[in-house]
Amino acid sequence: MSGGAPIGNGSQRATAPLLAPGATVAVLAPAGPAEPSRVARVEALYAVHGLKARLYPSCHARLDDRPYLAGDDALRLADLHAALADPDVATIHALRGGYGAMRLLDGIDATLVRRARKLLVGYSDITALHALWLREGAPSLHAPMAASDLLLDAPGHAADREALFAFLRGGAPAGHVLCAEPATATAPLRWPGVAEGPLVGGNLSLVAALLGTPWAFHCTGAILFLEDVSEEPYRVDRLLTQLRLAGVLDAVCGIVLGSFTDAASPLALLHDLLLPLAQRRGVPLLGGWPAGHGTPNRPLPLGVRMRLVVSEDAAEAGTLELLQPFAPQG
Repeated sequence: MSGGAPIGNGSQRATAPLLAPGATVAVLAPAGPAEPSRVARVEALYAVHGLKARLYPSCHARLDDRPYLAGDDALRLADLHAALADPDVATIHALRGGYGAMRLLDGIDATLVRRARKLLVGYSDITALHALWLREGAPSLHAPMAASDLLLDAPGHAADREALFAFLRGGAPAGHVLCAEPATATAPLRWPGVAEGPLVGGNLSLVAALLGTPWAFHCTGAILFLEDVSEEPYRVDRLLTQLRLAGVLDAVCGIVLGSFTDAASPLALLHDLLLPLAQRRGVPLLGGWPAGHGTPNRPLPLGVRMRLVVSEDAAEAGTLELLQPFAPQG
């Protein structure tokens, strides 16, 4: 399989800037655009939590000929570089996902990412940027985004919102345990065991799309997290088969599955494709992790070395224990 540079050691991780009261968060759109009515609510969202949101031009942009992009590549790239270079910006938070982040990868100044070491927050299409951040040893958080789920008032979103801002304020020390409850629909899928390694991955479609590029996730000895949205079972089959043929599934030490939503349930397919692999290789497999496009969508630190524990007792929730801190410091 193709892979990026290995994940750094503990001294190279978990140095994201602490979001102290009044800290500035760069909000930008590296992928798709958001509705103006939602963008107008973003500053107030952060203000409620004692933070300042600095909205970049891409938040207000949309291409007429390619309306799935928040402005052209040059604008979205310039916003990202500006946020990385701005000493007042503590954290970079994606406005939303969609599509387009992958288009920026070969234009991003990786040296700037490595030197700035600013926490990147987002998920879905932002998985492409997570891959670059992890390759450069910068902190990265799979979590809800500014103009999408954070602004929704449907049941469960308030809890996700509070969980994210609590995490941003305090991070998590070594020994902190994340729990699979409340679970998603993939919860019945599990194989007991214990594994230790860096947590990598995100959106299944992007993890597969990055294979064969310099930004592919380095999966050897890693715990692989996967989720997706609007992918019918046959497409999930194709994507997982691609990972298997590329050697990814034989390289990881554990697998964690989040939500697979807005399509027919792929649970039977996931069972048929992943459970035999887990049994054959003796690696823990845990479905039902509360992260992804569904609700709940709780923050999940990427790149951090973790211990995955899946009990033989199906009544016990699986856990991820941080073996190194994700405790931002100014």
